[in-house]
Amino acid sequence: MHIRRVGGEYVARVRLFRPNARLYLLSVVVTGAAMGVYRLLFNFYVLSLGYDEALLGQLITTNQLTALILALPMGYLVDIIGRKSVLMARSLLLGLAVTVMALWPSVGVFFAMNALFGVVQSINAVAQAPFLMENSGEEERTYLFSLSSGLRMGSVFVGNWLGGYLPSWAAAMSDLSPTDSAAYGQALLVVGLLALGGFFPLIFLRRVHYLSEEQKAGFAPLRFAAAQPRLLTKLLLPSLLISIGAGMFMPFMNVFFRVVHHQPDHAIGTLFAWGSLAMGVGLMIAPPIADRLGKIQLVALTQGLSIPFMMALGFAPLFPVSAGAYLVRMALMNMSNPIYQTFVMEQVDATSRATVASLVSMVWSFGRAFSPTISGYLQVEYGFGPPFAIAIGLYALAVGLYGHFFLRRDRE
Repeated sequence: MHIRRVGGEYVARVRLFRPNARLYLLSVVVTGAAMGVYRLLFNFYVLSLGYDEALLGQLITTNQLTALILALPMGYLVDIIGRKSVLMARSLLLGLAVTVMALWPSVGVFFAMNALFGVVQSINAVAQAPFLMENSGEEERTYLFSLSSGLRMGSVFVGNWLGGYLPSWAAAMSDLSPTDSAAYGQALLVVGLLALGGFFPLIFLRRVHYLSEEQKAGFAPLRFAAAQPRLLTKLLLPSLLISIGAGMFMPFMNVFFRVVHHQPDHAIGTLFAWGSLAMGVGLMIAPPIADRLGKIQLVALTQGLSIPFMMALGFAPLFPVSAGAYLVRMALMNMSNPIYQTFVMEQVDATSRATVASLVSMVWSFGRAFSPTISGYLQVEYGFGPPFAIAIGLYALAVGLYGHFFLRRDRE
């Protein structure tokens, strides 16, 4: 009976979603599937061309560093020209970047297109949260944020599964080995076309006007930071630590399962698919739990519980144990992300949301801009042990800061 009541409440909140929100969710589903294939196959594509993990780390750093540099200018641009235009540009640039890398693979092209990926990432990080805030009411807002992330992970599930088989299908049609670079390149061409599909629902978005011309002219990107430095530090510092830790191991998980546990592409793709599904389920159930526990309480609880599973993921000698820990860790660590994102957006007024979103994006990109390069070097020299150990320590510190900054204040 209780489950039925919660389910009915969930459905009622979803029915409140506005047309703009529904169109955006459709684009999220298509783009998420494309990114699920890309994230599984791109590292293998680069390695199949004869490059090593050190180059992978440098490419990730290029991506994140570009996003970091552009975060504040992009926040200003989003406010000036509107969310719709930049979201449409994001989908076109994403499809272009993947297609160019598939057709003309070289170190120079990889660096240039990963920089373009940084532009895409910056747009997404800066525009998404303000867009969802502006196209939702207080009653359904947490559900929209979580469902957006949950649907993305559900479509990534499909993309991961599809990506595990696409190189084999491409190889069968071209008489190639499934691990040949040409097979991976053909699979990435499919990704490019799929990414462009996310553009079409965005055409029908209705523009939401919330800033006057006077407000636009007087917009100061660091105004909120100057007015609320202590609050901003508390909001951003845990995210910075988590981003540094995540950059140490998350971009390399497919390489980890291949090198450490000797798994083939289709097995890794299947595991990634189930990981995305587990994450999607966690994201879906997070809003009603947050309604009962509180937003920050849910963030601290789930991220703290994920740490033992990170230890098992990185150091368990058996693949089934490591794979199981990967699934649980994905669900626990990520289910609170949209909840925390909602919490951050609720702390600021409408005219400051893109600015704060850009600062959050800068913090996330700053951590991930440098740690993958360090991790790639550590992997080549010492294996995966040191990157996992560093990440676990940083995650534990971030969870402690949530308690110190927010939970203690609530008790007081």
